Amino acid sequence: MTTDLQACDQEPIRIPGHIQPQGFLLSIDRKTTELLRISANVGQFADVDPQALLGRKLESTALLTPALLQAVLARESSPQTPRTHGIAKLKAGKFLVISHVSGGERVIEFEYVDPAFDGSLDLLYPDMRAAIEALQADRTPAALYQSAARIIRALTGYDRALVYAFDEQWNGTVVGEDRNERLPSYFDLRFPASDIPAQARELYRMNRLRLIADADYVPVPILEREGTSLGPLDLSFAVLRSVSPVHLEYMRNMGTPSSFSVSIVVGGQLWGLISTHHAEPRIVPQHVRAACDFLTQIMAMQIEGQTRSSHAAERVERQALQARLLAYMAREENFVKGLVKHPEDFLPLVDAQGAAVMLNGVCYTVGDTPDEDGVGSIVTWLAEQHGDQDVYSTDSLAEAMPGGARFEHDGEAAAGLLAVQISQIHRSYVLWFRHELVRTVRWGGDPRQAKQPGVGRLHPRLSFESWQETVRDRSAPWTAPQLDTAALLRNAIIGIVMRKAEELADITDELKRSNRELEAFSYSVSHDLRAPFRHIVGYAELLKDELQATGDAAPDNATGGRSLRYIDTIIESAHTAGKLVDGLLSFSQAGRMSLAREDVDVDRMVELCRHLLQPELRGRKVEFDVGPLGRVSADPTMLRQVFQNLLSNAIKYTNGRDVAKIKITATRSPAATVFMVQDNGVGFDMAYVGKLFGVFQRLHRMEDFEGTGIGLANVRRIAERHGGSAWAEGVVDEGAKFYFSIPNRETAENVGA
Repeated sequence: MTTDLQACDQEPIRIPGHIQPQGFLLSIDRKTTELLRISANVGQFADVDPQALLGRKLESTALLTPALLQAVLARESSPQTPRTHGIAKLKAGKFLVISHVSGGERVIEFEYVDPAFDGSLDLLYPDMRAAIEALQADRTPAALYQSAARIIRALTGYDRALVYAFDEQWNGTVVGEDRNERLPSYFDLRFPASDIPAQARELYRMNRLRLIADADYVPVPILEREGTSLGPLDLSFAVLRSVSPVHLEYMRNMGTPSSFSVSIVVGGQLWGLISTHHAEPRIVPQHVRAACDFLTQIMAMQIEGQTRSSHAAERVERQALQARLLAYMAREENFVKGLVKHPEDFLPLVDAQGAAVMLNGVCYTVGDTPDEDGVGSIVTWLAEQHGDQDVYSTDSLAEAMPGGARFEHDGEAAAGLLAVQISQIHRSYVLWFRHELVRTVRWGGDPRQAKQPGVGRLHPRLSFESWQETVRDRSAPWTAPQLDTAALLRNAIIGIVMRKAEELADITDELKRSNRELEAFSYSVSHDLRAPFRHIVGYAELLKDELQATGDAAPDNATGGRSLRYIDTIIESAHTAGKLVDGLLSFSQAGRMSLAREDVDVDRMVELCRHLLQPELRGRKVEFDVGPLGRVSADPTMLRQVFQNLLSNAIKYTNGRDVAKIKITATRSPAATVFMVQDNGVGFDMAYVGKLFGVFQRLHRMEDFEGTGIGLANVRRIAERHGGSAWAEGVVDEGAKFYFSIPNRETAENVGA
């Protein structure tokens, strides 16, 4: 058997235009009460012509008693929710009157009451009370599902009742079952998501009850008033709504002519269904349906309570792990070390077998993870495809990420991924990995044949025999408490990083303030000390001249000779102190002067510096190798000071070489120009490179090489004032290379230099 239609997941199941035949339906205009639509079978149940009723007011049809009419037309707080109004007695017997609002129409249904199933909720009360007690007594999910299946089957009298739970992919698994021998067992079988398409699941969520009394019914068309332009009538909440022909064929293939289902809605979401089946057509009266709905809601609350309880217990267990990790992170300079040094807590936090932290481009791993390149590609994919998600998880990296199946460690596939984003700017993530969990799943029929489409036709599968599948490339799914714990850790990490950033900002502000005070102090001191040192030198030279003039400093006068040596020492020391003061003043001015950028010809500037340093080259053989240096945007006065310092140092520290070799180069990039001054002098030990650019720091004795220890400090300060940096490389007795960078104008403006 085949059905002429499009795929079931595209069929307009909410607006079928037909109803099931166990009653009739009409709709009225909510304002005028005129009949707009009526099912074609109304004449079978009442002495009326359906066409003659269309256009008449409901009050004139005599289908309802005055009391029922008043109840149907009364205003209600939830107009979409179907309301039961009472019993209408017509030619064919008793009919339950049910109404709800659909758009601008009120839909009124007359459901036939079979005398064989007459009854009321009052009569069911003892059974319902016992059922509630049984459901509340169940302490495990498995026991709850079995009790629910047993209770619903007993109330409906159907041959089989299944409790059907959805997974994250909307495949359904039978987790509870109660049956007799007329229908086969489906317990623990899985059914593909395509069996219940997305729009059908949404309809189950909205309208919890659905009855198909006879899968072989002939749909009854709904007639419309002529001359009106009515749109399709939404029957989402109608009891008599006709269902998809594909679903009817599906039921017949299962060998279940009758079915009744109650939706299990937990927290507003469709959790699953209680689906009952019968080997022959069967009615479920309204009072039994209501009892089943009520008990299923009790079951849903039990599921929600059990889930919350288990999740709460799991969260408590993980809080202890998280507390220890927070303590470890707080004690470390870099919070990452607090995580990776303690895999015994880091991995069990979310039950992972491996973890990685990518922070500012640096990868840290622990346990079973992909290699560093693999982690990097995962982080890139996460940032590009899921950058808007703080927490991302999948139990199948191979399915979620193109090429994800290749990530392995010691033969174990990294199947599951849980990632939290700790910085969007630097693409920083904490990631956990899980091994592949190979499982055997029993399906209710081959899921690959869930739908067998032909040209314009769709065939529900014919077989529901157990079919086994081995599932690969998937890990155990991540639970809600694990995701919550990962999110809490993310917040804690961000809090630690932000707190450290605030502390660093406070320290930076304090250092800036202190530096400004020190600069002001050093400028004042150095400026004020220049005159006293000049006076010391001046008066000492006058005293020396006077001693020489009186003859007291003659060579044969021992006392006078000593006095002259003392005066020379005073003059030399005062000159040295004066140079230190001049250097300190220059260093202070480099920090206080405003930056006056202009286009500088560096080749001409270096030539000028070489000319100024000619006095230091007398009696020396020095070879200069000056490459093309080009032009830069810089303060010319400061830049000249940098080159003069570096060239003077190169000349000074090559003094012991027969031939001094000094090389000057420039390397350009889109962001900056890097200059290098290289010499073949005494060099230095790289172990002390950190001291090289400090104020008054010297790596060689004053007796060997003169200097104040301020020149290189000035070089670094001037480079940093321009938004660049300075650094050096050296080898003892082989020479040194000094570098400094000057950013291009656009780069310098971006960093505020």
